Amino acid sequence: MVDMVGFLGGGQMAQALISGATSSGFLEPDNICVVEPLTATRELLQEKFPGLTLMTAASGMLSQCQRIVLAVKPQVLQAIAKPELAKHVRPEHCWLSIAAGISLESLCESLGTRQVVRVMPNTPCQVGAGASGLSATNEVNCDFVDWAQKLMESVGICLKVPDSLLHAVTGVSGSSPAYIYMIIEALADGGVASGLARETALRLAAQAVFGAAKMVLETGLHPGQLKDQVTSPGGTTIAALRELERGGVRSAFIEAVCQAAQRSQQLS
Repeated sequence: MVDMVGFLGGGQMAQALISGATSSGFLEPDNICVVEPLTATRELLQEKFPGLTLMTAASGMLSQCQRIVLAVKPQVLQAIAKPELAKHVRPEHCWLSIAAGISLESLCESLGTRQVVRVMPNTPCQVGAGASGLSATNEVNCDFVDWAQKLMESVGICLKVPDSLLHAVTGVSGSSPAYIYMIIEALADGGVASGLARETALRLAAQAVFGAAKMVLETGLHPGQLKDQVTSPGGTTIAALRELERGGVRSAFIEAVCQAAQRSQQLS
């Protein structure tokens, strides 16, 4: 078996991982095989990553690759895992799934192996700023777990958690880019309502969110401490925070995370 990495699916998340891994030198295009049924997507992959091996059937990839990244939508993976993939599984195969909502146990049962790692990524992986949670079976090869974590770290941060807590990861980081986009849009709307041009308001809002996140990550201070540093007695910021607290914004975000986690559990 050739020492290649196989990707089942060549969509946006697969492209993000390939881009991050090749840009960082973690992988070389010549050592990557992608199974992608759509001609247009295969052509795009070949253009973006010269040297890739492209295929239309999983059987060919599985004969060449020991490490396989399952980068297809959950419903697609569930449809093909038992009838198409399981019959080609070999003891040396190690599997990394980035499909949302499919538990480790379900993956192991469908594939007929316990050499499985599961990751919950998020869409900012596409710009190298992802936040992912990773879990693995007790039986999986430790070197593969380390390899999987390094692959995900090529597009952001990746933290190990028990599989049962990947539902919580879904709520906190998997779905949260959508919450933050809503915040940025609302901040910009407020700026427009106060007289700013839309483009100006949007850029300021997005940069403010980016800067605040960077402050949390780089200073190591609690968000409450950083909030207090901005809040002067009787000033504009405390007036705004008072309104947010009156509107129950903090509670709404807590409930949003819990609802996303609960829905993830229902779907698994």
